[in-house]
Amino acid sequence: MSFPRLLATWFGAGLLRPAPGTWGSAVAVALGLLIHGIGHFPLLLAATLIVTPIGFWATAKTVEGQEEKDPSEIVIDEVAGQWIALLFPSAGFWLMGLDSWTFPWPGWVAAFLFFRLFDIWKPGRIGRADRKHTAFGTMEDDLWAGLFAGIATMIAAGLAHGVMGA
Repeated sequence: MSFPRLLATWFGAGLLRPAPGTWGSAVAVALGLLIHGIGHFPLLLAATLIVTPIGFWATAKTVEGQEEKDPSEIVIDEVAGQWIALLFPSAGFWLMGLDSWTFPWPGWVAAFLFFRLFDIWKPGRIGRADRKHTAFGTMEDDLWAGLFAGIATMIAAGLAHGVMGA
């Protein structure tokens, strides 16, 4: 396996069946929680800023010369998008001064579920990026899905903790 393909499949996570995108997202959440634990929000932000351009490069190299620009085994886009979604609750916990190993389950579960929802549903900008059928679009739609998921996660947290008083 070439190095770009190894990265694009996120070290083989994209080869898991069924639903490689969900597997890629689940692996991303697990690794994101570990990164958050080790270095809190700043380290998760740094990791996201590193994996995103690597994802653009690895995806482009992997699909070079292929007609299909978004094969299901490419999941580095899910990793980048899922980490964007996780950044929102991670930042909130960091700003609250919580211990780095504290990442309450509703935050990461909501980020995961909202990310999968937006990645599959593909409303608005997410769908437009996906319809580009380019290596760039492969990454772009998941970055948008991560942003939407992060915002939805924070809205849900606001409703749960503010309106419903949980």
